[in-house]
Amino acid sequence: MAALLALVSAACYGVVDFAGGLLSRRTPFTAVTLLGQLGGLLLAVIVAVLVPASCVHPADLGWGALSGVGSAAAMLCLNHGLSRGAMTVVVPVSAVTSVVLSVLTGVIFLGDRPTLLAWTGIAATGPALWLVSGGHAIGRRGRQRQNAEGTADGLLASAGVAVQYLALAQAGAASGLWPVAAGRLAAVVVLVPTAVRHLRVPPLRAAQALLIGAGAALGLSLYLLATRQQMLSIAVVLASLYPALPVILGLTLLHERVDRRQVAGLVGTAAASVLLAIG
Repeated sequence: MAALLALVSAACYGVVDFAGGLLSRRTPFTAVTLLGQLGGLLLAVIVAVLVPASCVHPADLGWGALSGVGSAAAMLCLNHGLSRGAMTVVVPVSAVTSVVLSVLTGVIFLGDRPTLLAWTGIAATGPALWLVSGGHAIGRRGRQRQNAEGTADGLLASAGVAVQYLALAQAGAASGLWPVAAGRLAAVVVLVPTAVRHLRVPPLRAAQALLIGAGAALGLSLYLLATRQQMLSIAVVLASLYPALPVILGLTLLHERVDRRQVAGLVGTAAASVLLAIG
């Protein structure tokens, strides 16, 4: 059940990233991010009320709030990257790097002990990310610049994702899903100064952003439930398999182009994730 929860969480995030990326190309990405967090806050409060919580300590809400700050930074960078770069670059870079950061933190500070296979996956991420981002002297200059910008946004987003996952996992099981709600509230507070000037968006697009944010909150709630049933590093890896969906949708629906080196990089990121999962 824990693995299933983490995989469904990954599916939620995959759909959310694809939809959010498309919306960010037509609407200011700061507005998409803030409205998304508002939608996530609404859903998180509803779900938190429904899920039993026997004891909610201030520390649990504090960890949730820190997770929300990481989430706000991650989504801001991710939507920025998706608004100007290819999904086949931005999403894999952010996901795999966040996995490595989370696993290393789990090993150093939380006592996790990954196997040799997991360490092999960590070692494979560097070359894979280099290839996904465009490698050396590939393609036209404009495309190289776009890949470099997308890689930079993806790397910045990965730090936020790692903070989001690691902080949320520290909340006690007795707190139910209230840490997720606290995180969405903190994210809204952090994002207001950056998005307040861009909130005049058409009602339909505002509703889409709210729905996208609700999907992200659902994915994060499922991830939190998964961490309470298995080792943190495994839950993080399984939840981080979400790039498969936006990459596939980017290739099939948006007809994004990738060269041979980027294909090799995408295969490498997938292999690294699988090695980390089974390790």
